[in-house]
Amino acid sequence: MLCFALYSTAHRMQQTYKPLLAPLDLTYPQYLLLSALWAEDARTVGALGRELQLASNTLTPLIKRLETRGLLRRTRDTGDDRQVRITLTDDGRALQSDAAHIPDCIVRETGMDMADLTRLRDEILALRDRLDPA
Repeated sequence: MLCFALYSTAHRMQQTYKPLLAPLDLTYPQYLLLSALWAEDARTVGALGRELQLASNTLTPLIKRLETRGLLRRTRDTGDDRQVRITLTDDGRALQSDAAHIPDCIVRETGMDMADLTRLRDEILALRDRLDPA
């Protein structure tokens, strides 16, 4: 069954990240959120939710926990006060260098080269997009 193969692989991938994230005191979802902000800071909650495919009731607690740790801050958008912007703090930006080794570790753990990993990622994303009811 394809669904079980995808589910069990996603679970195993998260388990592979766990020991790499433990020294940073981060969970896998927190790492994903920070990675999105490291790629592009000062994003709205809605934009982060769309990228990470997380509902606001899942994303908001992640944001609050990282804000409590001093890694990011929430502010009202100056152009539209209905929007909340998430911005990295100096500590949040500094954590990026502490986590810089993680992607290489994951590549090594897969035993695949970058071309194969990129192709696999693109195929999985294409499948996800084909299954999207919207």
